[in-house]
Amino acid sequence: MYRRNLLLLGGIIILAAVAIWVDLPTNPGIHIHLGPIQIDREIEVHQGLDLQGGMQVLLEADVPPDEPVDRQAVAAAKAIIEKRVDGLGVSEPLIQLQGTRRIIVELPGLKNPEEAIAAFGKTGLLEFIHAGKIYLPPGSLVQTTEEVAGSSLEATPTATVEATPTLTATPSEADTEPLAPTPLPQERVFETIMTGRNLKSANLTVDDYNQIQITFTLDEEGARTFADYTAENVGQVMCIVLDKEVVSCATIKDVISRGEVLLTREGGFTPAEAESIVIRLRYGALPIPLRVESHREVGPTLGEDSIRKSTLAGAIGLSIVIAFMLIYYRLPGLLADLALVIYAAVVFAFFKLIPVVLTLAGITGFILSVGMAVDANILIFERLKEELRAGKGLRLAVEQGFSRAWFSIRDSNFSTLITCAILFWLGSYFGTSIIKGFAVTLAIGVLVSMFTAITVTHTLLRLVMDLDIAKTRWWFGV
Repeated sequence: MYRRNLLLLGGIIILAAVAIWVDLPTNPGIHIHLGPIQIDREIEVHQGLDLQGGMQVLLEADVPPDEPVDRQAVAAAKAIIEKRVDGLGVSEPLIQLQGTRRIIVELPGLKNPEEAIAAFGKTGLLEFIHAGKIYLPPGSLVQTTEEVAGSSLEATPTATVEATPTLTATPSEADTEPLAPTPLPQERVFETIMTGRNLKSANLTVDDYNQIQITFTLDEEGARTFADYTAENVGQVMCIVLDKEVVSCATIKDVISRGEVLLTREGGFTPAEAESIVIRLRYGALPIPLRVESHREVGPTLGEDSIRKSTLAGAIGLSIVIAFMLIYYRLPGLLADLALVIYAAVVFAFFKLIPVVLTLAGITGFILSVGMAVDANILIFERLKEELRAGKGLRLAVEQGFSRAWFSIRDSNFSTLITCAILFWLGSYFGTSIIKGFAVTLAIGVLVSMFTAITVTHTLLRLVMDLDIAKTRWWFGV
């Protein structure tokens, strides 16, 4: 028995050492290169929106309230938004559905909120429209046959391909005779020649005058359609429209058969505008129109203040708990405090390894789980004291104390885990990341607390039973 306890103690020491190594702020990560085994994993704390700062946007399907919304269309829109957000390079984004009509987007650490909303909040429907002899002013909104038909086709781009410009949609190059912008006819519906469904790639380039341009390449079907149209409409005006807004127009000078198009604008695009357009084109059009219902920004200063106050509150609470256990339960309390420190190290290591995105609600769940870990030890020690007062020996009292307390610990923790599962489901269904974060951290804390109370504290008590200090029952609070 003693040898078994020593082996358990060795395992606990190794576990604690690994947890502390993972918890170190200067942790180098895991880098293993052994033949075919290649592991490169950074170990760091992943902070949520309220700790790191950033932006939360609530998007809603832009359809009449009494009109049913296709769940599959909203789910597809969520998937496309995820790709667009990845294109922004935001770390640890959270995109989730809220009910049947809404999508919540959380972007921690975001520096440019306007660019992000432009990138993922717009439909991204690219159209080439026939304008006849009308030169439409850039920025004007138009109706197209694609809109009237009510369909929204998705771009399916592939690998990046360098485009060679053959159509330059710039007014200065539109024709030998300059065309002035024509007032937009009211109620005019322009014919859509082609949509972004035929888009193969979209990239940024810079011309000789350091102006940003957007190049895109069409697939085989699109190139064929484009060639047929330009062959039949030499001298006519074609406009490029994005989300029903005219970007630029040009007069067709000749047949364009290579399917490579250069999109420019007088004065050029800003880097943010160009990046936003490319992201929308590259990852496809949304299958359902969305509008920004609300958005809020959290500054990094508020996040740092939250971390500082949460850390202080946690340290004060943990110190009070440790002091209480030591004063009231004496030697068992000291062992429980040691188990509590191991518990905190292991839980935080799990947070970094899984990883769990820490929010204020998640920290609250962790602190609550600390209380539950202490509660398990209190149940054990109270049963232990009852056995000692009944005149039983220390070894028997310890074993029966743990045995009698186990059922209460198990039932209470299982009830908490069931509650965590319900909270996690509700948070997922209603798109409430705060509830999900609380449920996840509390569940991890409860599971680890069962291990530390039953294994760590139990092992430490067994090891001190043969010490001289254990012969005095005062040290056990009796």
